[in-house]
Amino acid sequence: MPAPATDRRRAAVLGSPIAHSLSPVLHRAAYAELGLANWTYDRFDVDEAALPAFVEGLGPEWAGLSLTMPLKRAVIPLLDSVSETAASVDAVNTVVLTEDGRRTGDNTDIPGIVAALREHGIEKTETAAVLGAGATASSALAALSRICTGEIAVYVRSAARADEMRGWAQRLDVDVRIADWADAEEALRAPLVVATTPAGATDALAAAVPERPTTLFDVLYDPWPTALAARWSAYGGAVVSGLDLLLHQAVLQVEQMTGRSPAPLAAMRTAGERALADR
Repeated sequence: MPAPATDRRRAAVLGSPIAHSLSPVLHRAAYAELGLANWTYDRFDVDEAALPAFVEGLGPEWAGLSLTMPLKRAVIPLLDSVSETAASVDAVNTVVLTEDGRRTGDNTDIPGIVAALREHGIEKTETAAVLGAGATASSALAALSRICTGEIAVYVRSAARADEMRGWAQRLDVDVRIADWADAEEALRAPLVVATTPAGATDALAAAVPERPTTLFDVLYDPWPTALAARWSAYGGAVVSGLDLLLHQAVLQVEQMTGRSPAPLAAMRTAGERALADR
C-alpha cells in the first residue's frame, strides 16, 4: 500500500565513504514530486563494523536504506529475507523496512542497468564486453544475462579476479570468456562495452576507441565524462553514464520504499544533473 503523505518517514544511504553520494539529491527530488513532505532522506558514514548496531537501532519511522560499498554483502546476515535478484550476486543495495518490523533486501542495480540500457534503445545484444571484475562487474554480468544472447568477454587484471568472475559466470549461467587486461583494447570493438572500473582505470584506452564505436556503458558519474566516454562520444558512439544507472536503480528504490509508482524519473534526473553541474 502507498505510504500516507502525512506520516513521518525516514530513509538514508549508508556507506563509507559516503559524502560524495548523489542518492539524497535523487530521493529528495522524488519525495518533493510525490508530495511526501514529511519524508526525509539522509546519508550516514557507516562501515562494516558499525552496520549491525546502526540497523538494530532503527525505529518504526524508518522506511528503507540504500547501501553502497562496503555494505552490500555485510548487510545480508542482518536481513529477514533477500530477493532472488540480490541472492544471485550476494549483494543487497536496497533494504525495505516493513510495518511488522521485517527487513527485506533487494538489488536494484541489476534491473537498473537493464532499464538504463533500454532507455538508450539497447534491449538485446549478441555479445558484450565487461571491463573490470569488482562488485559492480558481477551485477553487470547478472544484467547482461538478461539481454545478451551470446558470449560475454570479461577483461581482468589478476588470476584471482579471473577465478572470481568464472565463479559468477557459472552461478549466473552465462557464457563468459576471461581475457587479460593487457588486451582490453579488443573489448572496444564489442557491440556493447560495460566499464565497471574505478576512476582513471580506463583512461589509457581512450586512444584505442575505434572510428565507429557502438555503445559504451560507463558506470562512473563523477568525474564525468571519463576520458573513454568523451572519446567514445566524440567518435559518434552511444554512451550510457553512471548517472543513468544511479537514476534507474534509485527509481526502483523509491517505489519499493514509498509504495508509490511510478517514481518521477524526470524530476530525479533534473536534480541529479544540477547537483553534478554544481560540483
